Amino acid sequence: MIPDAVAVAVMIILLFPMGYFTLASPAFLLVKLDIPPVAQLLRGMFNAHFLVMRVAGLIATVALLLDGRPLAAIGVGLLAALAIGGRRWFLQRMDEQLSASEAGDTSAAARLRRLHWSGMLCNAVLLAALLASIPYISASA
Repeated sequence: MIPDAVAVAVMIILLFPMGYFTLASPAFLLVKLDIPPVAQLLRGMFNAHFLVMRVAGLIATVALLLDGRPLAAIGVGLLAALAIGGRRWFLQRMDEQLSASEAGDTSAAARLRRLHWSGMLCNAVLLAALLASIPYISASA
């Protein structure tokens, strides 16, 4: 692979799961999160997103390191580290709200909705940063 091809492959590896999450997550704004199967599905979507981003980020980091782009690899590595560390933190808070909802806390769905919004916002910010970095990463090494 020539260096630009590696950069394009890395961008596709990262943009696909982030783009999918960007398109899929707003659908949960149309339903009530106090319905247990819906809330569990939302949790599952976040869990899958974090897992896919972890794998994609690690693959992309290794590809950039092997291609001789250490600065880009550090940036993508930070994205992978955020997915690895953020998964536990985020899902723990979601589980707390799901448990509170099952215990009869009527405001738990609102807190779960705020978590949903914050997750979508974080993904949008990271997606925008990744898109803005394309010209820098795809420049010849």
